[in-house]
Amino acid sequence: MGQVYGSSVRKVHRGVHVMALLAVASLTFAACGGSSDSKDSSDTTAPVSDTTVPASDAPTGVEMKIGLVNTEGTPGLDFPDIRRFMSATIDYLNLHGGMGNRPMKLETCVAKGSPETSQVCAQELIGKGVELVLLGLDLFPDYKTYGAANVPVIGVLPILTPDYTADALFLTGGNATTMGAFAALAKDHFKAKTIGIVQSDNAGSNSTAASLMAALDVAGIKYKAVKGGDNETDAGYQGLMREAAKDNPDLLVSLYADAGCIGTMRGRASLGIKIPVITTSICADKDVLDAVGEDAMGWVFAGASEDKDTPERAIMREILQPIMNVPAEEITGASLGLGGLGYLQIMSLVDYANQMQAAGTEVTGASLYSYLKTTKGLFLFGGIQPIDCGAAPKYPAVCSFSFPMLEYKGAGKLGKLEGVDLVDSTPYLP
Repeated sequence: MGQVYGSSVRKVHRGVHVMALLAVASLTFAACGGSSDSKDSSDTTAPVSDTTVPASDAPTGVEMKIGLVNTEGTPGLDFPDIRRFMSATIDYLNLHGGMGNRPMKLETCVAKGSPETSQVCAQELIGKGVELVLLGLDLFPDYKTYGAANVPVIGVLPILTPDYTADALFLTGGNATTMGAFAALAKDHFKAKTIGIVQSDNAGSNSTAASLMAALDVAGIKYKAVKGGDNETDAGYQGLMREAAKDNPDLLVSLYADAGCIGTMRGRASLGIKIPVITTSICADKDVLDAVGEDAMGWVFAGASEDKDTPERAIMREILQPIMNVPAEEITGASLGLGGLGYLQIMSLVDYANQMQAAGTEVTGASLYSYLKTTKGLFLFGGIQPIDCGAAPKYPAVCSFSFPMLEYKGAGKLGKLEGVDLVDSTPYLP
């Protein structure tokens, strides 16, 4: 009987499944160096994030009350780490400069994956007098209530179609921009004309695949999708890879996560398939690479960050090690799972607030929102991904459109994909 992969992989990704997981691929949680040029070029020297490292002193300004809506406690929709990581980050920052020298008080409300509970949260947070609302994972944000109260909304990840055009800002672009980047890399770097796709057959994966196919249509690339179960045997993963590669496409794409990363990598290697594969940073997790070893050769990971020691990474480990309860050296961007969204959101916004304060601008929820929406030259905290809110007219709420790409170099190491700095998704957004 074939082995079912899964017991050796840390199960930190659940719920919206690949639909939300792929957004993690858009996040560079730790500074990795590189260029902000979104062209295929290996010799650019454009600047990376000019991160403001948190101050050493406690903030002395007026308290800033911030609301958080996050989905928890519902089967398939349970993301407590987003709240936990965000709360731990705020506790740390309240000893190190706060939000532009303002201490933060986090008011949290748990949604249950329904419009009614999201509406209740909106009313509750407005009633508590918050001046800014942050969205963890909220499927049905009540934008109307926030707008009526003139309270700005900043999220880290748009999930459903209305989010992309909402009166809000999202630091990353979710499925639409991630899959646009896949299409851009396939078209402009690999010069692919045909692609084979492997995916699990569930609602989240099907949604992601639909976004990918829409971007491939814009790019003029033909494709064939092969669907399997959420957890296959080794023979099952081999069958999926064999079928996807049967017509000798120019490129393969895997939309599997967690145990599926191991299964598809081993399946491709065991069949001797040499066609390169694009997947997400989920499959760049240390547990995955340790399990597959050199079977990861030929795989490219969208949104993954190089494992380099930086001041930003040291801060991340200091904040999150106590609640993750693992050795600090094991804490990397890929190991944070969806909880990393909460960490990245707060650290990025505090970075922008500190820049505002240094320029003499008063930091409020409204002014922070305006600064994020209009200021050029911002980056995600500690990363190389530029922030450019509204750069794509069809996606006015989205602020991030470019992605780093790493490839497996051997001996458990990832490195920059040769000839590629950042990949711009905008030319292939449907």
